Amino acid sequence: MLARLLLLFAFLFAAPVAAQTVVVHAGHLITDPALPEAGPSTIMIVDGRIASVTPGLTPPPPGARLVDLSAKTVLPGLIDAHVHLTGVPGEAFWNEAVESEEWSTLVGAHNALTTLRAGFTTVRDLGSGRLNGFALRRAIDEGLIPGPRMIAAGQALSTIGGHGDVSGFRPEVMEALDGHNTCTGVDQCAARVREAAKLGADVIKFHATGGVLSQGDKSLGQAFTDEEMRAIVSTAHALGLKAAAHAHADAGIAAAVRAGVDSIEHGTFASPATIQLMRQRGTVLVPTLMAFTGIRERLGKGIYTPRVEEKVRMTLNEVGKAARLARAAGVPLVFGTDAGVYEHGRNAGEFAQLVDLVGMTPAEALASATTGAAKLLGLDNLVGRIAPGYSADLIAVSGDPLRDVRLLEHVDYVMVRGKQAP
Repeated sequence: MLARLLLLFAFLFAAPVAAQTVVVHAGHLITDPALPEAGPSTIMIVDGRIASVTPGLTPPPPGARLVDLSAKTVLPGLIDAHVHLTGVPGEAFWNEAVESEEWSTLVGAHNALTTLRAGFTTVRDLGSGRLNGFALRRAIDEGLIPGPRMIAAGQALSTIGGHGDVSGFRPEVMEALDGHNTCTGVDQCAARVREAAKLGADVIKFHATGGVLSQGDKSLGQAFTDEEMRAIVSTAHALGLKAAAHAHADAGIAAAVRAGVDSIEHGTFASPATIQLMRQRGTVLVPTLMAFTGIRERLGKGIYTPRVEEKVRMTLNEVGKAARLARAAGVPLVFGTDAGVYEHGRNAGEFAQLVDLVGMTPAEALASATTGAAKLLGLDNLVGRIAPGYSADLIAVSGDPLRDVRLLEHVDYVMVRGKQAP
């Protein structure tokens, strides 16, 4: 009997697993925003990857599951290159002293599902707790919870007392909350990058300038020195990681660009000269316009401290200016929203702002959240297009988003890695 059981187990484990085949019928198809929209099309998906894309509505083979989107426009899953899944908008600055990492991770799981349902199948999380962003990424990758594919930075690097450092508490509380993410000097900053990589960072995020919503720093000026920024970026690149710089003030933006950073996040006060420097260096701008929507909605309601409100008012008249300069100069613009500063799930509101404030066409705005974002994230051979070999990440909307980009705020269907979002 034992020999028979062993033989049976050997047969079961040796037998090939049947491929899971899904066929999607699209009424209209956008495979790439730079290409003409196609009419009725059939997408064949095998084990979560796109196997073929063919004209017409071809009947599915025996055993395949049919997803009928023949009354919809199907397009690649959207990418948000700047989110904070464990963040909550308008959260009091002292909340970090009372909320546990475990709670933040559960909040992140909730926000991940909300983001996925909004049509965003890939995100770059540019700031979480020391470990909870990596735990969230793993749980999604292993299928324990539903959510978008994550590129995770973990905790961003900061200057002592600057944006991203713990401040505003008694010394013993700040010591307990210390995320070991601050550094001073070239050697220590390089070491912090290596520590982040050791913990599991996919990308290195650092605060090149002060921040709008931080209680500690008093201005938006340059934080790290030029030499410290060069150490951060060069160490990240040596480890095969890209680097992203939170930067508002022009001097800090320019310093980060000279240091070789891959993307500038926000870029609020970038001057024409700095924009030209970005163009020369190939630096990407992620303007995060929805972040300013979030803070504008909360201004004057007792949510922010007087110091923070003062910094908020400094920025609101500048929204969109740097992005307009960047587009005119040929600087790549990539879709990123700073979700967590506003409510998760509203990410697609960025599209209308890119069109209305920046002057992008709907096709350009969509490309910034698909092919452009995929390239920045280093995933352009996996996501951002509907093509053979790519992950089956796609969404469907009613109508033509290349005519009315606001349609992307109301997604009817979402698939990630070949599975329908719950």
